[in-house]
Amino acid sequence: MSDDKKQPIALEERAREAARMFSPSAARNRDVIREAFLKTMPRSGVILEVGSGTGEHCVHLAAAAPAVRFLPGDPDVASRASIAGWAAHHGLSNVAAPHGVDVSARGWHEAFHPVDGIVSINMIHIAPFAAAEGLFEGAGRLLKGGGRLFLYGPFSRDGAHIAASNAAFDESLKSRNPSWGVRDLEREITPLAEKAGLSLTAVIDMPANNFSVIFEKA
Repeated sequence: MSDDKKQPIALEERAREAARMFSPSAARNRDVIREAFLKTMPRSGVILEVGSGTGEHCVHLAAAAPAVRFLPGDPDVASRASIAGWAAHHGLSNVAAPHGVDVSARGWHEAFHPVDGIVSINMIHIAPFAAAEGLFEGAGRLLKGGGRLFLYGPFSRDGAHIAASNAAFDESLKSRNPSWGVRDLEREITPLAEKAGLSLTAVIDMPANNFSVIFEKA
C-alpha cells in the first residue's frame, strides 16, 4: 500500500512453488479467520478483498462460501500472480482475476460496482494510515445497504495495547517504517467508519492477540 517501492510487502519469509507463494502466518490463522468470516459476512453476492497478499486467505474463504463471488487483489505484481495461481490450483470458479487496486489512491473505488462485502486481512498496520482512510472512504461508497467490511489484525483498544507483545510489534513496525503501526480501534478506526456511514457490528477475539472486526453500512 505504500508508494515506497523499497519497502517489503510482508513481514515474513515466503516459500514459492511456481507463481504461488506460501505465507506461514496465513497457514496459522486461515481456519479461525474463515470461521469468523462465515459467522459474520454475507454468504452470497460479491465480496471485494484488498491487500490480498499471497491469495491463500481468499481461496480458503472462497472454498467455504461457494455462492460468493470474490474479487481479490493487491498492488504487488508477484502477489497478484500468486492469487491467480492459488485460484487455478484449487479450481475455484468463484474467484475473479486479481485487481491491482491500492486503497490509498484517490478514487480507487471507481474501478468497481457496488459490493455486498469487503475484506482486508493484515493490511492496515503494514501500510500508511492513508490506506486505512482510503479503505473506509471507499467502503462507504461501494458497500450496498447492509453490506459489511471485515478487518483482521492487531489493534490497540482505546489508547492501550492489549498485550506486551502487541506493543513490541508496534515498535517493530514503526522502526521499519514510521508510517506503519498497530491502529487503535476506538480512537483511529471507528471514527473513520462513522465518517463513512459504517457502524461497528462485532469485535471477535482471535488467537495471538488479534481481532476480527466487522462494520456494517446502514
